[in-house]
Amino acid sequence: MLNQLLEKFKELYGGNGDIRTYFAPGRVNLIGEHTDYNGGHVFPCALTLGTYAVARKREDDVLRFYSVNFERDGIYASSLNDLVPKKQAGWTNYPKGVMWAFEKRNYHLTSGLDIVIGGNIPNGSGLSSSASLEVLTGLVLRDMFELDQITNQELALIGQDSENNFNGMNCGIMDQFASAMGKKDCAIFLDTATLECEYAPLQLENAKIVITNSNVKHSLVNSAYNERRSQCETALAQLQTVRDIKTLGDLTEEEFEEIKDAITDPICRKRAKHAVYENIRTIKAVDALKANDLVTFGKLMNASHTSLQYDYEVSCDEIDVLVSAAWEIPGVIGSRITGGGFGGCTVSLVENDKVESFKEIVGKTYTEKTGLHADFYIVSCGEGAHKIS
Repeated sequence: MLNQLLEKFKELYGGNGDIRTYFAPGRVNLIGEHTDYNGGHVFPCALTLGTYAVARKREDDVLRFYSVNFERDGIYASSLNDLVPKKQAGWTNYPKGVMWAFEKRNYHLTSGLDIVIGGNIPNGSGLSSSASLEVLTGLVLRDMFELDQITNQELALIGQDSENNFNGMNCGIMDQFASAMGKKDCAIFLDTATLECEYAPLQLENAKIVITNSNVKHSLVNSAYNERRSQCETALAQLQTVRDIKTLGDLTEEEFEEIKDAITDPICRKRAKHAVYENIRTIKAVDALKANDLVTFGKLMNASHTSLQYDYEVSCDEIDVLVSAAWEIPGVIGSRITGGGFGGCTVSLVENDKVESFKEIVGKTYTEKTGLHADFYIVSCGEGAHKIS
């Protein structure tokens, strides 16, 4: 893909000057969903799928963006004086949001840029194409403007800030953190309350990570995602009247059961229950992985899906068909929805010799029950965001 982007860059903008190339990965979360804005733990890994950029500084303050994934849009032209979200700016609101967040932190951009973007993360799949693009933009800016004091962790925080406050999506830190901080053959056990993280080796000898794309996406921005976050905040505020806690992630399951009646709204109570129980499941799952106990890990994945389906209510009929079909197949260790929800992908751990039958049976069942086609990706854990020399 990189050669294609370089050719496109030269065709659109000319081949002279200091042209540089970059990559930032998407992510899949193995367990720990909707815990990252509730002070809990998450367990994502960076993928070898991701977003590439080819970029060069300009002499003026003009910004020119082009994506090979949205060729019909052509070149979006803007400027450093126009870093405000606009509906007609389309996907470029993501890189512009990061530029806005840089300026907000007094990391000044002294000239415009010509940029060509291309990615192999399926759009709307829930594998974090937006976070990948945000971290990628931060990487480009740090390198181009020699802002070496910015760490990869700060790139993640800048990406989250831009998504929350420029693009209006009230996400947690997980997606940007996984993209910025990923490590080959490892998943990241991240405490989102403190940003302390530990790399857990994920070289599965007898199993593969299989992502199944439902090819269904219900938009998250300004929708049920922000509503879920608000419901958790309401629940937390009511629990704080009876217990000294900072986040829902501070509670054990037993402690939650003792004080849950302080939450007056039954829906908010269900949302909080998911956040507490999912956090504990994630901690147990990482312990199981360290003990090479994939059976327990898989059971916790399955329980995570059930909670996301009934307590957090972020699954949908199409995803539930995929997960139910997966659970019926011998050799499937665990399967669950991954990502923000309302469509997107499932993640499954499947024994090596059952992967082909998994794809065949799940694909056939899905088409029979929904009339839709599912796509399958066998993935491995890749490096975090980096400049390509």
